[in-house]
Amino acid sequence: MTLEEKIMSEMKPAMLSKNEGALRALRAIKGAIILAKTEKGSDGTVTPENEIKILQKLAKQRKESIEIFTKENREDLAKKELEELAVIEKFLPQQMGADELKEIIKTIIAQVGATTHQDMGKVMGVASKQLAGKSDGKSISEMVKQLLAIT
Repeated sequence: MTLEEKIMSEMKPAMLSKNEGALRALRAIKGAIILAKTEKGSDGTVTPENEIKILQKLAKQRKESIEIFTKENREDLAKKELEELAVIEKFLPQQMGADELKEIIKTIIAQVGATTHQDMGKVMGVASKQLAGKSDGKSISEMVKQLLAIT
């Protein structure tokens, strides 16, 4: 079952239960998928990897909005974004824990032979591809910086 099919199957119950937060999030995901399908150079399909990228982008947007709304004391708007984020995260693969992430990045550092912070680009290139969908870029970057500062 593709992400689009999952979204469509979730929409009807959300409409019937009048769950506005879920409905907003599902519509946002559906819209992003349609945009990806119709963008220039697309063959009209969205790969599972691109589906994950779309979901990660939507989740990141919600997290940034929550942060801004919280700083501006707009708890009403932050609450709406939190509702949407919870729905979006249901469709994302389980995110990796810090310990597991640390072990994988240590292995990648050893593979590429990185020794200083100047080798961060090499490590990030491999880590980003290998950990796509399992961890966000910010977490990966922070862990690489931390490990390269130690080694």
